[in-house]
Order: sequence, then C-alpha cells, then structure tokens
Amino acid sequence: MGTEKEKRIFEDYLATKNLKHSQQREGILDIFLNIARHLTANELYKIVQKRYPRLGFATIYRTLKLLCECGLGRELKFEDGTTRYEHLYGHQHHDHLICTKCGKFTEVVDPEIEQLQEKLFKQYGFYPQRHRMELYGVCKKCKKE
Repeated sequence: MGTEKEKRIFEDYLATKNLKHSQQREGILDIFLNIARHLTANELYKIVQKRYPRLGFATIYRTLKLLCECGLGRELKFEDGTTRYEHLYGHQHHDHLICTKCGKFTEVVDPEIEQLQEKLFKQYGFYPQRHRMELYGVCKKCKKE
C-alpha cells in the first residue's frame, strides 16, 4: 500500500485545489503506487474496477491527472500515440528504452548521461526543470523472432 508520506502529499495537494479527499481517490492512489509498470488509464481502470466496481473511468482518469500534478506520477506520451502513466515518488530518475515491435519498456539509469545533461544545461545557461529521454529500437527477444 502507499506510504503515509505519499498519502499526505496527495491529501495536501487536494486541499490546495479545494478538492475533497475520498476513499476512492485513496484507493486509486494505493493501486497506482503498487503497480510496477507503465499503465494506460484504461488498464488502471480495469484493475481498479476489481476493487471498486462502481467507480467510473472519468474518476480514475481525473485522479491520475491529480497524481501527476502533485508529483506522485508522470504522464508519458509515446511515439505510437499511447499515453501511459508511471508512479514517481521515491523513484530514482530514469529514462526509457522502448521496443517498437512489442512495446516493451525498459527503465534505464546512466550517470554519465545525467552528467552530460547537467553539463549542457550549464553550457547554454539553461535552468533545468525536468527532462525525459526515450530511446526506440527493437528488443533482443523481438530481434531473434
């Protein structure tokens, strides 16, 4: 289940937006934080429906947007037009390798790339806010087929 710290971040954010905290939103948060893969809103909806059959897609979608706004999640729009979500809180920054054949995502962390990005920010007098890198190719499994 989501940690108390994550729940507090979400509750505080809801309060700043004058939105009420609800059991359903907390349930969506718990489910979202405990899935270790990138999900579409529809995939999350199907999972949430098992626990909360009365929750509509719009509620889940709006909650996903709120989770992204408060920093607990991130929306990833990929080349194929699919939007997926991943939880971020407490995670190390990572980039993605994406197979163009099967759609598999691999999270990667490379300190040299991170250092190079910092160097580029400084070199061009840029103040970093965020970044994202997606590398597209064919995974080993698909290459063999």
